[in-house]
Amino acid sequence: PKLTQTKKKKTLHISLHQYFKHYILSVWQKYKLTFSQLENQLFADVEEATLFLGALDSIFLFSYAVGLYISGVIGDRFNLRYVLSFGLCGSAVTEFVFGTLTEWLHFYNVYFYCILWVINGLLQSTVWPCVVAIMGNWFGKSGRGFIFGLWSACASVGNILGAFLASSVLKYGYEYAFLVTSVVQFAGGVVVFFGLLTSPKEIGEDYSETGLRSVTRDSDSQHPLMNDDEDALCDEYSIQQRDEELEPQPKAIGFLQAFCLPGVIPYSLAYACLKLVNYSFFFWLPFYLCNNFGWKEVQADRLSVWYDVGGIVGGTVQGLISDVLGKRAPVLAISLLLAMGALVGYSHSPNNQLVNGALLATTGFLIGGPSNIISSAISADLGRQGALQNSQQALATVTGIVDGTGSIGAAGGQYLVSLIESKLGWMCVFYFFIIMVGCDATAQVHTFSQ
Repeated sequence: PKLTQTKKKKTLHISLHQYFKHYILSVWQKYKLTFSQLENQLFADVEEATLFLGALDSIFLFSYAVGLYISGVIGDRFNLRYVLSFGLCGSAVTEFVFGTLTEWLHFYNVYFYCILWVINGLLQSTVWPCVVAIMGNWFGKSGRGFIFGLWSACASVGNILGAFLASSVLKYGYEYAFLVTSVVQFAGGVVVFFGLLTSPKEIGEDYSETGLRSVTRDSDSQHPLMNDDEDALCDEYSIQQRDEELEPQPKAIGFLQAFCLPGVIPYSLAYACLKLVNYSFFFWLPFYLCNNFGWKEVQADRLSVWYDVGGIVGGTVQGLISDVLGKRAPVLAISLLLAMGALVGYSHSPNNQLVNGALLATTGFLIGGPSNIISSAISADLGRQGALQNSQQALATVTGIVDGTGSIGAAGGQYLVSLIESKLGWMCVFYFFIIMVGCDATAQVHTFSQ
């Protein structure tokens, strides 16, 4: 019971990382809407401002992707708690300068914004590989799909909380939205530094794929406290202690070795297509609702929450089903094939918030669910596979590779979305999404057939 309670506490702490991370990204959606109103100061027209917004999203995601490759390797070699705390606090300071300090000083410069967002992407990349590694330390393969599917919903919950937090203070100015969220994020980094346990070993337990066992060897616990053969007992203890010291410690796997592990490359490429679509909804949905239907910013931002709600339910349900079946690829393949139809339906959504919200939830279930599973449960499966042999320090590296490749796809996609929308309109954007989801579904079918 003590260990179970500790697990719950650690899961809560790790989930808070994602809340803080997605708080600020959700604020960026509100900032995007406000920023587009400043085209007279920074841009010649609305089209130029829209292209810059897409470029800024791509800059963040490219730097985030590069950072993921690096952070995964660092996470397997240094204390995960230190890496997380540094990333959270550093990102909070960067976001404060980006959205609050520049407004207070009335300093507006597109190049300065780009530099800050590159730094922010690098710092935020420390979060996901490390938290997946920590979850992998605490939970084994049994029930991993359900546990990780439910836990990965913390990102969507962070989106929801961030959307409501940003919309609640946006009326005072977007700089206060950045101020509030950066303070909360910095406080979260402090809590992580002083309160996070990265593995069961820190409380005297050792976790393997088969279960928990005590780290302390108690073979002499039945000996009497007073014994005439005390010297022999001391010798036995000394030998036992030397055996523990000579026990080989798991070594961190190399980056290229992790990249060549079975399944890493196919799932990384598939995730690049899926994350492109998932992040496009995340980055552009409020903007699309405002411009396409003429709804107010607050209405659009709160309606977009239904996509995240669908993703929360989708990741949990599909993770549970994959645990029952013992296979994840067929579950994801079916979901993604249905998602193609959902995208067609949503692209023809009427100007009705109730219908739009229902279609958004369905689309989130079918796209956000598989995205959560790949980035968490499947990454943990790949990082704990038998090909690793005795090396257990690969979870963060593998997660960084999968998520980093996905972020590269998402980064290129954000600029393409802005380009396609400005030249061809939103309907062609949805056709582009359907093609990407179709590529991912094909990859899942191929993986299952093998």
